[in-house]
Amino acid sequence: MNYGIAIFPSKPIQDQANAYRKRYDPHYALIPPHITLKRSFEANDDKLDELITELKTIANETDPFTIHINKVSTFTPVTNTIYFKVEPVQALIDLQAKMHVGKFEDNNEHPFVPHITIAQDLVHDEYSDVFGRLKMESFQFEDAIDRFQLLYQLDNGSWTVYETFVFGKEQV
Repeated sequence: MNYGIAIFPSKPIQDQANAYRKRYDPHYALIPPHITLKRSFEANDDKLDELITELKTIANETDPFTIHINKVSTFTPVTNTIYFKVEPVQALIDLQAKMHVGKFEDNNEHPFVPHITIAQDLVHDEYSDVFGRLKMESFQFEDAIDRFQLLYQLDNGSWTVYETFVFGKEQV
């Protein structure tokens, strides 16, 4: 089964992201707006039990932190993806790094760029138009992050929460 690890921001940020995603993200119906900590990976039941134990330890050792979003950015020329740029605070960078060492396979394909996707798979002209408009807009979000989620992928390609891990809370 495919699993992933993500942070879901607060409802106001999700609502703003979804206002764009409904129109510009073909994955809109598959997963809510999120910050990916660990992209899709496979695990059997035994491996999953090990990973859940490790995720509980990571959550217990992590203090809540605040993220800031001040603008949109893009992954072009690699892909025509537009996203809310999450300022890379050290706590978020450290949390993501812990998902790729020890019992976890390091499946990073690119350096970690904290973001919330709002548009992807756009043809070039549409990408240029949308990004041109969005980069002129002002975005000011601040969000307290105190948990992350282990997700699993359903047969229809959508993702759902398997378990939530709250920071600094002793989890058994």
